[in-house]
Amino acid sequence: MLKKFILLSQQYFMNMKFPRSSGILLHPTSLPGQFGIGTFGNEAFEFVDFLEKAGQKLWQILPLGPTGFGNSPYQCFSSAAGNPLLISPEKLAQYSLLDKNDLKDVDGKSIKSDHVDYKKAKEIISPLLLKAFKNFKTSEQNNLKKFCSNNDHWLDDFALYLSLKEEFLMKPWNRWPRAVRMRDENIINRYTDKLKEKISFHKFVQYVFFSQWKELKDYANNKGIHIIGDIPLYVAYDSVDAWTHPEIFLFNKNRLPVRIAGVPPDYFSQTGQLWGNPVFDWKYLEQNGFAWWIERVKANLKLFDIIRIDHFRGLAAYWSVPYGHKTAIKGEWTKAPGKKLFKALQHALGELPCIAEDLGVITSDVEELRNSFGLPGMKILQFAFDSKEENNYLPHTYDSNCVAYTGTHDNNTTIGWYKNISASDRKLVKKYIGCNDEGIAKSLIRLAWSSNADIAITPLQDILELGEEARMNLPGSQSGNWLWQYKKTDLTDKHAEWLKKITKICDR
Repeated sequence: MLKKFILLSQQYFMNMKFPRSSGILLHPTSLPGQFGIGTFGNEAFEFVDFLEKAGQKLWQILPLGPTGFGNSPYQCFSSAAGNPLLISPEKLAQYSLLDKNDLKDVDGKSIKSDHVDYKKAKEIISPLLLKAFKNFKTSEQNNLKKFCSNNDHWLDDFALYLSLKEEFLMKPWNRWPRAVRMRDENIINRYTDKLKEKISFHKFVQYVFFSQWKELKDYANNKGIHIIGDIPLYVAYDSVDAWTHPEIFLFNKNRLPVRIAGVPPDYFSQTGQLWGNPVFDWKYLEQNGFAWWIERVKANLKLFDIIRIDHFRGLAAYWSVPYGHKTAIKGEWTKAPGKKLFKALQHALGELPCIAEDLGVITSDVEELRNSFGLPGMKILQFAFDSKEENNYLPHTYDSNCVAYTGTHDNNTTIGWYKNISASDRKLVKKYIGCNDEGIAKSLIRLAWSSNADIAITPLQDILELGEEARMNLPGSQSGNWLWQYKKTDLTDKHAEWLKKITKICDR
């Protein structure tokens, strides 16, 4: 069975040409559960079972890192670590790291199951992780030591960083005492000794996170389902990456950003999007052989079967805004050495099973970079029906080397989108789709599945035919995002039967 899967995987990724297939976009936080957030618990395995029943081969997720301000998976404390809130307490009980009575103490009735409650999830899961750490047996220490040794290039710094954040009341690192902020060796050694118990705890948490993720991924892979993971182009300023590797960013002598990332005014925002992430010092990275990037991609290829590079256009040229500006309007395009980066990645890691998120302001240099390495781009059906202009998002224009989406985590749901478009755009949708009594969400799924694109993906919200209330993220907004969570009773065998039928008809 394992040999067969390895052979299929080799065929799947050969020459960067993906086979005709389809799948569902769902971040694990949106899984149902009693802990205030979706986890790698039983519901995750049941979702994999649903994918199998529905004839799907792909599960796409968002970044899995520990989230900071706003709970955005694109603003994490680390580019390598995992989010402790995704750890399943039920699995900890199965490992005998918790007692079943520990789970009975969880007052699930106080948690609304229609959206993620990050505060409540932390209040519940954090103490359980501490209990599990205290219950961890000496006989199992060898596995933990092996994990720590294999991941010491990021784990030691991250465990210290998170311990220091707790020591300094979760303030961002640029507000820590100067000697700590600037990583004075004597001071760092002193705090490492002082916080050694906390540091050991955070290493244990990461060990559990990656153990549970591996179990879930192996389960999916053994059913022929591949995981598409997401690499954000940028890292958060309040991250261990920025604290420990200031040389790879455009920082001043006080380690404040000189310029920050964003995008100019676009479909999502009239003032652009000011993300606030520090931009890379690409000259330094190039001189250093792109070592940080190679290590980052290598780690993600261990976690996922396919990687999607978010904001891919930033590897050709990126929107750079002077630090301190309130909007992204007064930025400028700055070239990035994308070709040199990808050549270095290929030299170190071989052909990359990679999807390019080529949305936004796409120019010829972005297309050239994508095409030079044979990377599939993204086609969003919600962008296809603009009656005022021609565009290349209508399915009949697709070549096969792309990924067709009804929408992404940044879009409205298909039903929410359809209710908000103009009458002329709605008329174009009906004209293009033809007579169809399935409803707009199912119609766009069928359209994506029947397209020439090698891969077709839909958010679970569209399978469930949900409206705007189920939107995952509204770019440019500061609150109310990343909260959607479905109920266990929402997903039924009827959904699986319909999707399997469409998938079979469309030869996916």
